[in-house]
Amino acid sequence: MGALKPWHIAVLVVVLILLFGAKRLPDAARSLGRSLRIIKAETKSLQDDDRDLAEKADAQSGYQPLPPQQQPYAQPQQQPVAPPVDPVQRVRDN
Repeated sequence: MGALKPWHIAVLVVVLILLFGAKRLPDAARSLGRSLRIIKAETKSLQDDDRDLAEKADAQSGYQPLPPQQQPYAQPQQQPVAPPVDPVQRVRDN
């Protein structure tokens, strides 16, 4: 039932000629071909852009960060902790 038969194509061609005229059909086909070429070129450029980004990501993934330099173990020095001072008391003292 879904098959396209030869008489379907003939009816389609006749309808197109009646709608557009015999003179405009070659121009319409030419512009359709140009449009398809443009779409194909844009699709290819998008694929190339994606491929370029993937190559850049692969190239950058080869870089390894330097390991942190380890310091010899040293005892942390504790600094004396001052007792908390009440700001209100400090103002009164001055």
